Amino acid sequence: MKTDVIIPVYRPGKELFELLDRLEEQSQPPDKIILMNTEESYFNRLVQDVPFADRYRNVTVHHLSRREFDHGGTRHRGVGYSDAEVFVTMTQDAMPADRKLLENLTACLRGNIAAAYARQLPGRDSSELERILRKFNYPEESCVKTAAQLKTLGIKTYFCSNVCAAYRRDIYDELGGFIRHTIFNEDMIYAAAAVKAGYGIAYRADAKVIHSHDYTNMQQLRRNFDLGVSQADHPEVFGNVASEAEGKKLAAEVWRSLRRKKELYLFPGFLLQCCFKYTGYLLGKHYRRLPEKWILTFTSNRMYWK
Repeated sequence: MKTDVIIPVYRPGKELFELLDRLEEQSQPPDKIILMNTEESYFNRLVQDVPFADRYRNVTVHHLSRREFDHGGTRHRGVGYSDAEVFVTMTQDAMPADRKLLENLTACLRGNIAAAYARQLPGRDSSELERILRKFNYPEESCVKTAAQLKTLGIKTYFCSNVCAAYRRDIYDELGGFIRHTIFNEDMIYAAAAVKAGYGIAYRADAKVIHSHDYTNMQQLRRNFDLGVSQADHPEVFGNVASEAEGKKLAAEVWRSLRRKKELYLFPGFLLQCCFKYTGYLLGKHYRRLPEKWILTFTSNRMYWK
């Protein structure tokens, strides 16, 4: 099955070379790797002393400006450069954990499965709270989510992550692809459309990438502000499924994990982080009532508003 990988890139470091090397060393290597690079000058600076074209013959690079970048639109443009039956979207900071990533991720893309997303493991230097969060969102058991799970899973039915996810091109074209202009959540918006059309979204615990972030409280606020904006802009997806219940489940899991490890002293910091997250989320949900200066202060994607 022909498979391409699409990676939006912005101000890449030398880690990009490691990512490309690991992809080419996969048991099922990609036929083509498509880099959607924002701002050509940054990319040229990275590769100026590297014979990039000779070293990575199956990599194509397409440049765009910061003003052109969009979470959904840029990825959709990348899909346009692919003629593969399956394409995989990744972010530049997601590192394959082993050589079986692509093979395991794409193995289930048949029948009614429209997309599959990978398990995200914490990095070596991740905090204990980040490790618990990764385990909560990306457990050890694989599953397939369909409309039948909406009553039990709620919004998690639509969960999918373009940090590393594989899509069937035939279904992608049928559903119209990623939304062309969105501040965030292009993956979940697509997954929701797939579920409502009768397809399934698979979570593959055996397809693993190393990807985690220890965000500051303000970074969490800005990230959740954008999350709230995307939900406010798409009531057809998020209007009938509540997100708050997941936060309560996470808090309970954090308490249990920290108590088991005798690290409950970390819990107050977690609660403070939750306050920043929820404040950002509520502000984003009601962004239409806010002055423009507030919006530009709270968002992590100022260019989106311009």
